[in-house]
Amino acid sequence: MFEWLQGLTKSDDDRIIGGVCGGLAEHSPLPSWVWRIIACLVSLAWGFGVIIYILLWIFMPSPSQKPARDE
Repeated sequence: MFEWLQGLTKSDDDRIIGGVCGGLAEHSPLPSWVWRIIACLVSLAWGFGVIIYILLWIFMPSPSQKPARDE
């Protein structure tokens, strides 16, 4: 069910701050601008969107840090 999370990385190309929304866009059907709007709305409405974004920024690996998977 959450197999797409295993390949989740930050984006090197589509980044404004940390590459989190660009990385989510690369691994989901939604474009990065939609992820950015969602992040802004959650941050403005409930305030914990900033915390979620910072945690994803810290814990999402960069594509260069991602270990190679044996398939």
